[in-house]
Amino acid sequence: MALDRGRAARDEAAPAPRLTPDWPGWVACATAAVGFFACLVGWLAGGDGFSVPWAPSLDLHLSFRLDGLGAIYGLLATGIGALVFAYGTRYMTLHLEHERRGAVERWRFWPWMLLFAMAMVGLATAQDLVLVFVFFDLTAVCSYYLIGFDRSDSKARTSAVMALLVTVVSAVAMLIGAVLLYAAYGTFAIPELIERVGPSETTTVAAALIAVAALAKSAQVPLHFWLPRAMAAPTPVSAYLHSAAMVAAGVLVIGRVHRLLERSELVMTGLLVIGALSIVVGGVLALRRDRLKQVLAYSTISQYGYMVLLYGMGSSTSNGAAAFYVMAHAVAKSALFMTAGAVTMATGEDRLSKLGGLGRRMPVLAVASAVAAASLAALPLTIGFFKDELFFAAAWEEGSVTTVLAVVAAALTLAYIGRFWVTLFLGAEKGQVTERSVVMVAPVAFLAAVTVVGGLVTEPFARLAASAGEVTAGRPVEVDPGYHLELSPENLMAIAAWTLGGLLLAAPRLTTVLSRTLARAGDLFGPRRGYEAMLHGLDRASAGVHGLEVRDLRSSIAAVLVPAGLLVGLAFAATPTDGAFALGHVSGADWVILPLLGLITVVTLVIARSRSRLAIALALSVVGFALAAVYALIGAPDVALVAVMVETMLALVFVAALARLPQEEPDEDRGSVVRKKRRRRDVVAGSIAGLAAFVTVWGFLSKPAAESVSDDHIRLAPEAHGGDVVTAIVADFRGLDTLVEITVLLVAVIGVATLMRRGKTW
Repeated sequence: MALDRGRAARDEAAPAPRLTPDWPGWVACATAAVGFFACLVGWLAGGDGFSVPWAPSLDLHLSFRLDGLGAIYGLLATGIGALVFAYGTRYMTLHLEHERRGAVERWRFWPWMLLFAMAMVGLATAQDLVLVFVFFDLTAVCSYYLIGFDRSDSKARTSAVMALLVTVVSAVAMLIGAVLLYAAYGTFAIPELIERVGPSETTTVAAALIAVAALAKSAQVPLHFWLPRAMAAPTPVSAYLHSAAMVAAGVLVIGRVHRLLERSELVMTGLLVIGALSIVVGGVLALRRDRLKQVLAYSTISQYGYMVLLYGMGSSTSNGAAAFYVMAHAVAKSALFMTAGAVTMATGEDRLSKLGGLGRRMPVLAVASAVAAASLAALPLTIGFFKDELFFAAAWEEGSVTTVLAVVAAALTLAYIGRFWVTLFLGAEKGQVTERSVVMVAPVAFLAAVTVVGGLVTEPFARLAASAGEVTAGRPVEVDPGYHLELSPENLMAIAAWTLGGLLLAAPRLTTVLSRTLARAGDLFGPRRGYEAMLHGLDRASAGVHGLEVRDLRSSIAAVLVPAGLLVGLAFAATPTDGAFALGHVSGADWVILPLLGLITVVTLVIARSRSRLAIALALSVVGFALAAVYALIGAPDVALVAVMVETMLALVFVAALARLPQEEPDEDRGSVVRKKRRRRDVVAGSIAGLAAFVTVWGFLSKPAAESVSDDHIRLAPEAHGGDVVTAIVADFRGLDTLVEITVLLVAVIGVATLMRRGKTW
């Protein structure tokens, strides 16, 4: 990734513009601060909620509640958001100046950041699975625009698309899981589902689908590869989305639906395995990364693996520990990301190998980031010490395997975060400091102060974590961290972790071999390779289909009709139809209708075989008049009259137009072999489309064996201000069609206006 200051240094011909103060950023900061105090006051007042109907026929409600779990994530999204936004006012000003971009670019950044914060609060408090899905996807859309903010950088664009595809496609799994639960239990409301859902095959499948979406969002193995690439985003995006917000959304969903997930032992075991793999893979890869934000990105994968592992344990202790861990990690990791951005802006470098000795030149940042690093490494007098104490306690309860894994995980954390801070701020001086900003250092210092306060006064944090743990577990949860000068299992595990972490920090050759070996294996056999192969395959398939589609008009029509016919066939094959339809008897006017339908069939074949334009036009009018007769026989004379008028006018127009066309000439350009091939293609495509149309029409016109909704339509027609059912339906659909047309025209006008404006600017 090309650096901001590197670009500025290489291109001195055009001086960077001096931008005015970032008022949109400060407005976003103030809004987030107001949101933080609103969440805090709401939580202290008892955390009330509300629910209003959204789509009552589907049992959908706009249901929100500021419970303990919602309070944690709401406070993180707004509180850390306010600090990151303040930091970003200076960072983005420098970033845009170095990129030689105008102040108008701020309006492409801050609205998305603020919308993301609002989406996180909505996701944190949502009590309906469909509502959770909506906010879950909204965070993905916001992250796409924020990761790809530097749209001139191909890496940023590629990374944005990767993050969008991985998180949005996996989010569809959540929607499918929600629909499965609704079909089985009749509600999308999470509290009601928790009461109704029991162990079953449907529950296991639905829980697994929801878990996949959550794990992909939290960048857990094997869907972790998008997060390191997302570091192409500006640092405020990384400090917010990729430490305290977007990646946290996945763990938030797991905590919210945990009582559904624990109905399946298979899903809970999967959480344990994936959490453990993420801890090890993320931790080992972070050991030898060279770019600052890459170290922190792999660290985030590992740290969220802790939380997934804790939720997989499923005990009261582990649920409370996971909630506490979320808070401690978010505070420390946001501070460290902002440290990385401040260092990059100050020196123009983003590689550890080119930096060092900054402690003497940036002492305030060095001390503040040291506190944040100590918290992440779980050293005493920081809130991070207690996150590992609770983690160790839960792992000790679970058994020997998780105990060993917990020690290894904490050791890896100490090793990679220790290397990060020591390399930056100690040793020989490397890199030239040219930019210092109080606005970029103050948020780091503030978060460091919160870390120390949390390490000395833990009761407010513990109470909030206990409340969140109760929401997850559905039973009282005790979170009581404290310093205990005794040989407890937790203290012994901490000492072992510090010792092992120190050895790893002191043995760079060993960690280099481990990290490079794992990275090389990932490049050869990892999921990112499969993702890229899939994209290339889809691109080739799309190009091939496009080449066939645009060959001629018939190919374009076949490209629509054949897939539609195949999908209809698959739908009928997959849908049980026994007893769903009943065949009636031929009687009365049916004996007249059948010959008319037979005439239509014959005329259709004539149209397909004829090569005369006039014959085709006249045959089409026969089809129209025959259908008009059918309408008259089944008691719809008004529709029949309209059909006769339309067919008469069309026939006259066709004949008049054909009379003005030049004489037809025989097609001598194509050989007989080509004609035969295309004729066979036309027969196959027409057969598939015709059978699909027949099956569809037959399915709709066959008398249902079960109760029909027609009685409800007749009863509700007056409420729709219609004299009959047909009028009401046509009016409703026509109104919707008009709305869509107006929307399309509006989008087209905006697009044309934008292109014209850009044309004038360029």
